[in-house]
Amino acid sequence: MSASQSLGGSSRCGRVLGPSLDKIIKNAAWRKHSQLVSSCKSTLDKLESISDSQCDPKSPLLGLSSSDAEYVLQPLYLALDSAYAKVVEPALECTFKLLSLGLLCGEIDNSQPVVFNIIDAICKSSGLGEEAVELAVLRVLLSAVRSPCILIRGDSLVQVVRTCYNVYLGGVNGTNQICAKSVLAQIITIVFARVEEDSMDVSIKKVSVTELLEFTDKNLNEGNSIQFCQNLINEVIEATQGVPLKPSSLQISKPTPPLPPKPTQPLPNQVDETSTDTEPGPDGSKIREDGFLLFKNLCKLSMKFSSQQHPDDRILLRGKILSLELLKVVMDNGGSIWRVNDRFLNGIKQYLCLSLLKNSALSAMAIFQLQCSIFTNLLSKYRSCLKKEIGMFFPMLILRVLENVLQPSFLQKMTVLNLLDKLSQDPQIIIDIFVNYDCDVDASNIFERIVNGLLKTALGPPTGSTTSLSPAQDITFRHESVNCLVSIIKSMGAWMDQQIRPGDLDLVKSPESSSVGESPLTLNGEDGNVSDLELHPDVNSEFSDAATLEQRRLYKAELQKGISLFNRKPSKGIEFLISNKKIGSSPEGVALFLKNTGGLDEGKIGDYLGEREDFSLKVMHAYVDSFNFKGMDFGEAIRFFLQGFRLPGEAQKIDRIMEKFAERFCKCSPSSFSSADTAYVLAYSVIMLNTDAHNNMVKDKMTKADFIRNNRGIDDGKDLPEEYLGALYDKIVRNEIKMKADSSAPQGRQENSFNRLLGLDGILNLVNWKQNEEKAVGANGLLIRHIQEQFKSNSRKSESAYHVVTDVAILRFMVEVCWGPMLAAFSVTLDQSDDRVATSQSLQGFRHAVHITAVMGMQTQRDAFVTSVAKFTYLHCAGDMKQKNVDAVKAIISIAIEDGDHLQEAWEHILTCLSRIEHLQLLGEGAPSDATFFTSSNSETEERTPKTLAFSSFKKGTLQNPAMVAIVRGSPYDSTSVGGKPSTLVTPEQINSFISNLNLLDQIGNFELNHVFAHSQGLNGEAIVAFVKALCKVSISELQSPTDPRVFGLTKIVEIA
Repeated sequence: MSASQSLGGSSRCGRVLGPSLDKIIKNAAWRKHSQLVSSCKSTLDKLESISDSQCDPKSPLLGLSSSDAEYVLQPLYLALDSAYAKVVEPALECTFKLLSLGLLCGEIDNSQPVVFNIIDAICKSSGLGEEAVELAVLRVLLSAVRSPCILIRGDSLVQVVRTCYNVYLGGVNGTNQICAKSVLAQIITIVFARVEEDSMDVSIKKVSVTELLEFTDKNLNEGNSIQFCQNLINEVIEATQGVPLKPSSLQISKPTPPLPPKPTQPLPNQVDETSTDTEPGPDGSKIREDGFLLFKNLCKLSMKFSSQQHPDDRILLRGKILSLELLKVVMDNGGSIWRVNDRFLNGIKQYLCLSLLKNSALSAMAIFQLQCSIFTNLLSKYRSCLKKEIGMFFPMLILRVLENVLQPSFLQKMTVLNLLDKLSQDPQIIIDIFVNYDCDVDASNIFERIVNGLLKTALGPPTGSTTSLSPAQDITFRHESVNCLVSIIKSMGAWMDQQIRPGDLDLVKSPESSSVGESPLTLNGEDGNVSDLELHPDVNSEFSDAATLEQRRLYKAELQKGISLFNRKPSKGIEFLISNKKIGSSPEGVALFLKNTGGLDEGKIGDYLGEREDFSLKVMHAYVDSFNFKGMDFGEAIRFFLQGFRLPGEAQKIDRIMEKFAERFCKCSPSSFSSADTAYVLAYSVIMLNTDAHNNMVKDKMTKADFIRNNRGIDDGKDLPEEYLGALYDKIVRNEIKMKADSSAPQGRQENSFNRLLGLDGILNLVNWKQNEEKAVGANGLLIRHIQEQFKSNSRKSESAYHVVTDVAILRFMVEVCWGPMLAAFSVTLDQSDDRVATSQSLQGFRHAVHITAVMGMQTQRDAFVTSVAKFTYLHCAGDMKQKNVDAVKAIISIAIEDGDHLQEAWEHILTCLSRIEHLQLLGEGAPSDATFFTSSNSETEERTPKTLAFSSFKKGTLQNPAMVAIVRGSPYDSTSVGGKPSTLVTPEQINSFISNLNLLDQIGNFELNHVFAHSQGLNGEAIVAFVKALCKVSISELQSPTDPRVFGLTKIVEIA
């Protein structure tokens, strides 16, 4: 046995420590590190006499007693604390071996000062500026967190994370910075995997370094940096051994006061918020306690903003982006704990949602992409628990960018389109969005706005408008938006196919059934798409039938119509809402509507309340009487009263309103003034003062003395106390009286009344996409507080139940919303684009749309889609045919084969197309016209010549044949035959073009045509009747053609009979 192997004695710990201590002695500077050398030598001697003993539960080293463990670890701490790289390196290597072999065990906090100090010294040694030391520190810290034998807690865990942050922000090279980011991501993955299971013994997923660099830091890659970092992660994860800590040792016995943060070098983005909210969670788990604190600190780090003195703080911005990337890792790997545990769910609402809100004011592309990615996770996994939050963020993050057609950021909009494409791959998400937002009176029509936004993008900027997009960018947007629409209609069809069972189709097709709601409402647990609900079906969710939801949607639509009418003409709007029973007919019912309904024009409310008509006066009295001013001083009362509407411009209207206000105030506070007249006069004075003090047009402002003088003798001839009037003056001058909408939306009123309905004005005004690309600017504090209050109030609303529906009838209402935009988008793309990918996407969209509308028995919509595809075949105008038109022919044939049972009257369009294909093919073969059947005698009728004449009939003098000329020139789609009446003769060039286009039809063989008819024998009884009726109609039309009568349909009738 060599000397190095015999160092340290027989114990397992000694065999690791011995060679390392010997190396430290050799590398140390003897004079400078005399204490360290002495400690190493005495420890080596001590190790020689120690052997593995029975486990001491309080000992940090396996096999050693507590006192021995502290003794032998002391030189390791001194070496790490020496700030001398040659000594620190072997000490770090030794610590790594102790951790990876599972020899260090127990909790690491201030109850074990030796190990706590070692971790602290390791973290500090990262600041030596040595490349090798930085990497070794990252390796050891990851090993410490990965080890199942130790639990790094509290300040120690925060310091580990902070150290990795600092290496990332200031590492000596790009490789080290990538390693720091990767180690951080792996630490986060480990911590939250344990949080999910509340156990140290969990399987750990290795992070992918390549995926971590998806949004940022690709520029840090130095050749093989990514592979180097991945190897480091793999080595640490795979090398870890040891017996996991027992669950009993991971419970919090009683709340402990928070530890004071250790002073460290001031670096940006330090995790310094650990001193708050450290009370144990309800489950008393140490693992979950630390996980929650780490999550909260990451959220707070992501909300740090640069100061006004340093608005372009690049390091702070990098730290913010890193925090968001780590939050994305948390959410990517998040499981049921974020649903079932109230503390973690509230953590998302309180911290993560606030982070998304604050950072939405930034235009840095990486931040926007990360926000969208986090939001996608929340929507995919936790939408049943975050209904209100998602309803607020969807318009702010996604729809705002989607609906910007003229001046969008190309990268932002591509991010949004990719996000929508990803979401639309999941059928359950599409259904849930419609059910929970478009059918909810208090929510935005998110599904409808998505579809309409995609249509606007697919159509491109309006003609004549100024846009910032290049032609290539515009085409990219158009294709991507059509692709999203296709994905949406495809997902709707997939969901329909999953839900429909044999025998359900009669219920689906009958409109009456949609109002009965007979379909059983159970979760389809086998489809794999409803991950959110499969894992946590007992969340705040309700099963609802389609009829109930449709009633809500119709109620919402009529309510919005009434609000829109009110905002134009208040009295008409009230009449409409009362007549449609959307509000009560009593003055109290109308007053409640005016007070509590969002989306109403505040100026129109004031105008209506000031009217002198009998009913309006009663409404105004009921409105004022609904306020309780008890306990408020006069200034607070009038401010509270005027928050809900804008005073009208006419003095008489103001007079009526303020007179009633004064009466109500004195009734609630009878000891305030001697009479209501005093309150009435003072109210007028306060309004005048508010206008005077806060209107920029007023140059000579009213002084406090002026205000007091103006109000002398108003209290039944006596003066109000000057102190009272002076305090009232100060409050009004310092804080303007304004409506809620004004205070939360200082940039002006939003054009979209529905944003007001949702209370989103302030949020959307907060989001300014026109800032400098990388500039981090703090969001308005008042707005943030206002929106936080909205989150809190929303969470208390009883109407936030999450609805689940499995009744396929809901698709009928979804199609009614989306079929028009989809038909327009697919048609415009087919008409204007010759790009094979784009046209193929559109035809796929048509096929899926026909499938849904046919199965659901929606005749109008089905026929519209089928007719559009039939027109795009250009079989009626073969001279203009292109490849995309041949693809449309193929689509028509596919529709006939796949959805034949449900096509009903639409069969006529399809069979007309098949007739025209056959006609053109016969012309191309040079076969004689079917007219010979009607003009020749039986003896002269011969069999049609075989396909050897090709196009000779066109080339040998047939240019004067009126029927041939008509065919070449084409005809309207609705005409019976392929050709129409010719006006002039065609040119040889037109003939040549026609012949080359006919060659395209060679892609459609007789097999495909005949397959439709052969397949008809598999149709159900109702479909066969519809098929034969349509074939008879087509046959009659062919026979009645004045220029070119044909027997195709007649022949097929005989064949199928």
